[in-house]
Amino acid sequence: MDKKIAGLHHVTAIASDPQRNLDFYIGLLGLRLVKRTVNFDDPGTYHFYFGDARGTPGTILTFFPWPGARRGHRGVGQIEATAFVISPDSVSYWLDRFKEHHVTAEKTVARFGEEVIRFTDPDGLLLELVASAVQAGVPATPKRGEGGSPANARRPAIESWTSSPVPSGHSPRGFHSVSAALEGYERTAKLLTESFGYRLIEESGNRFRFAAPSESGPGRIVDLLCTPDGRAGNVAAGSIHHIAFRAKDDDEQLQWRESLVELGYNVTPVMDRTYFHSIYFREPGGILFEIATEPPGFTLDETLDELGSKLRLPPWMESARSQIEQVLPPIRIPAKQ
Repeated sequence: MDKKIAGLHHVTAIASDPQRNLDFYIGLLGLRLVKRTVNFDDPGTYHFYFGDARGTPGTILTFFPWPGARRGHRGVGQIEATAFVISPDSVSYWLDRFKEHHVTAEKTVARFGEEVIRFTDPDGLLLELVASAVQAGVPATPKRGEGGSPANARRPAIESWTSSPVPSGHSPRGFHSVSAALEGYERTAKLLTESFGYRLIEESGNRFRFAAPSESGPGRIVDLLCTPDGRAGNVAAGSIHHIAFRAKDDDEQLQWRESLVELGYNVTPVMDRTYFHSIYFREPGGILFEIATEPPGFTLDETLDELGSKLRLPPWMESARSQIEQVLPPIRIPAKQ
């Protein structure tokens, strides 16, 4: 097919305590809770969506918080790290903020010319903040061979949440990338390049960086880590459940499904997730991939100002609202801190 993947739609992880999850991602990282709903396959569990002010695809980190869930461990066949973009001027701010909130964080050796801060959330999920002038939307002089205009010229604006405890100039600007740990990277690389339209743009040691062909939008980068001697990962609290790539609409998604089935992948039927439609399959390294539509979006059942303020249920669960609300643990939305 002629269509190409433009980048990530969302990343979904597993947490344990829902309140601790909210405190960290809203209170510390300053993301907005754009949707408070339930796991459609397990309605006794919350499903939290965090993102920018409107939940722009490519900014959305979601969680299934299962109270008391055992801790998983990172390894082969998993997403090892999820990275957000920050401005290069924000590195010191974030190191100071982590220290103030007693979160262990370290600035690592620069990766492909960009500074990286690594840290974990309360469940051990590995996260990164990558300082990138271009991806953060900061005007920059193009590198040699990149043409005469900045690569961010057509990048859609990421909307900072005005009620965030993090000043807008320092707030995360959507996803920078995900890093996938694989026993061998070649078959996954073939899927990315020959089917999704990605191209290999950098490599260093066992890290191979692929970028979507789109010149705009967040979450364009996927890093493949070749780790043949690593142990298999275990998906539980503190690990990534799946990553989702974005499709423009339902028609494009159906084209992707047909194409993937022809390539021999076992692809689910289209599933209605209310705010987007989804198909799922396992990529060659065993990681669960999803392709999700950009519409309808998170303002389907709430205004922009109301996002995340109340528990929202899909229409087919509304008749059971009282029972669901009795099972879900009480939570509070963190104030600025």
